[in-house]
Amino acid sequence: MKAKRWIRIMTTAAVVCVSLFLLQRLLCPKYMTDVVEGRLIAEYYDEEKNHDVIFVGDCEVYENFSPKVLWEDFGINSYIRGSAQQLIWQSYYLLEDTFRYEKPQVVIFNVLAMQYDRPQREAYNRMTLDGMRWSAAKVKSIQVSMTDKEQFLDYVFPILRYHSRWSELSPEDFEYMFQTEKVSHNGYYMRVDVKPVDTVPEGRVLADYQFGSQAYLYLEKITQLCRENDVELILVKAPSLYPYWYDEWEEQIEAYAEENELQYINFLELIDETGIDFSQDTYDGGLHLNLTGAEKITRYLGKFLSEETGLADRRGEEALAAQWEKKIAAYEKEKNRQYEQNKKAGLETK
Repeated sequence: MKAKRWIRIMTTAAVVCVSLFLLQRLLCPKYMTDVVEGRLIAEYYDEEKNHDVIFVGDCEVYENFSPKVLWEDFGINSYIRGSAQQLIWQSYYLLEDTFRYEKPQVVIFNVLAMQYDRPQREAYNRMTLDGMRWSAAKVKSIQVSMTDKEQFLDYVFPILRYHSRWSELSPEDFEYMFQTEKVSHNGYYMRVDVKPVDTVPEGRVLADYQFGSQAYLYLEKITQLCRENDVELILVKAPSLYPYWYDEWEEQIEAYAEENELQYINFLELIDETGIDFSQDTYDGGLHLNLTGAEKITRYLGKFLSEETGLADRRGEEALAAQWEKKIAAYEKEKNRQYEQNKKAGLETK
């Protein structure tokens, strides 16, 4: 009798666990056709881990740089570990996570995140943290990222957070319940449509232009982590016209880069050199670059990396070249799909 009782208990427990697992898979956002930026972090884990360059940062990396161009023009194998409003401590722990799998020669960090010194919004946290695989780095990133209303257990068991999504379920929740498709190209989020810059917004007056102590703490941790792993760190500021980049912020980054002997590239100061045309190279009025804009500044970056960091041209590596042949085909297919889609919708493309 005892044996039968234990069998019933174990069977019931198994049914409950499986049911909860299935419900969790169904109710968690899939980020496939809406807010696709939420898929970016998770896609890295399916990649071969032999990258020369890893980018970390917010939308100013994943929408403004094209790894395809770095490969095709310079033989540099790169990946973008970017996510929406990625906070600097999240970038740090993503690097810790990345170094578990590989040690690139160069890390590129976009400095816009220095403006934030405290957690911001749960929705953005989720788009970075949910996609990370479990590790000490993920645990620490969750702990430092949570807003006052968030609970750690909601990240351990997402069903606790998403149990009320029943009314929001769509066909994609069922279609991608167990398997998803790639939405990025080595972390790059492609847009080919055009929305020119009409006006350049002025920055509002701030009470304090000094970057916060937490931001500086994690910038220093990123710097030290790269040094300890013999990885060159390069700081960049993408050429986005807003959020506004203040002169006072620029002075602080320049001073930090000089003090720590780091390369720093501010693409806002290289508009002419890169050939950026804000009447053609942005899809949202200057907040992000579109495909042509991203390819332009990536060519400039690729030349810089080849000349200043000594990265080798790897296009002669047969296996890697074969991987990139497939990636380039997917890139071109997506580009043509977007062109056709925008043409049918009457949207301007470039």
